[in-house]
Amino acid sequence: MKSDVIPKAELHVHIEGAAMPDLVKRLAAKYGIDSAGLFDSKGHYAWTDFSSFLSCYDRASQVFRTPEDYMALSETYFRMLAAEGAIYAEITISPDHAAAAGLSYADYVAGLAEGIERAKTQTGIEGRMIAIGVRHFGSGAVERVAEQVISHGHPLVTGFGLAGDERSGHPANFARAFRLAAEGGLGLTAHAGEFGGPESIVAALDFLRVRRIGHGVRAIEDKGLVERIAKEGIVLEVCPGSNVALGLYTNLRFHPVNLLRRAGCRITLNSDDPPFFRTTLGNEYRSCSATFGWDGEVQRQITRTAIEAAFCDRQTKDRLLKKLAVTEVRPPE
Repeated sequence: MKSDVIPKAELHVHIEGAAMPDLVKRLAAKYGIDSAGLFDSKGHYAWTDFSSFLSCYDRASQVFRTPEDYMALSETYFRMLAAEGAIYAEITISPDHAAAAGLSYADYVAGLAEGIERAKTQTGIEGRMIAIGVRHFGSGAVERVAEQVISHGHPLVTGFGLAGDERSGHPANFARAFRLAAEGGLGLTAHAGEFGGPESIVAALDFLRVRRIGHGVRAIEDKGLVERIAKEGIVLEVCPGSNVALGLYTNLRFHPVNLLRRAGCRITLNSDDPPFFRTTLGNEYRSCSATFGWDGEVQRQITRTAIEAAFCDRQTKDRLLKKLAVTEVRPPE
């Protein structure tokens, strides 16, 4: 079955990292921001390694200054997802990036939410938000984000996570922030097992009590950890295109996503920062299916896993699962 007819769902995409170059260029011109060196001769984001990627990401994020800018960003991305057959997505939002641009948390969320709702009206796609703390900003900063999210509750902000440099700060340092978020009714996830090894995943599970792990692919280096993830039903937010682009694996054929799936781990497919890595959610489904020989049922199970693990209410999940169930299954061509 072609992957473009399979309903899709995404749990791991950074909204500033989903900004298409054309939108960034337009806003840079609007605000008189120098974008020299931000793009290559073909109009793609210009970066060469992880450090330059982070710098490029931060520069692109700086063009978003108002709620209307963020509305345009989220509406554009959700409409793109819907055009690829996605029925649900959770975007990772960074209050620290918004603050750096002089925008309050409430205005930041309001703009993003308006874009999500506009896309839903036009396409039917459902969306939610996961607010993240940045670990290399320190435990105090991460706790402030948790407190911010709880004190300014919004129906579309349903999750809390941890991102940033995995080598900075042990997960134990952020346990209080995650406890606050859990008590506030938020779903929990944390980046681990990307640039950090298997031990970073173990620490996130033990100290942050998460049921989802952002990336998590380096669990493959520890057989006992893979068995634990499978046994406990931990969901991995796998981003194959991102991992290959950033050099974790030389090509998709050597990526462990299929080994993890075959070992019984619950995996989802995600685009992370799609235009930076020249991918899309649809491309992740297509490329993995072609590389690993996944049929339509495997793809549907990946979507089903994402919906079941989503940070949304039961009624929404049931509605999404019904959409997945009634979608016509076409015979192979």
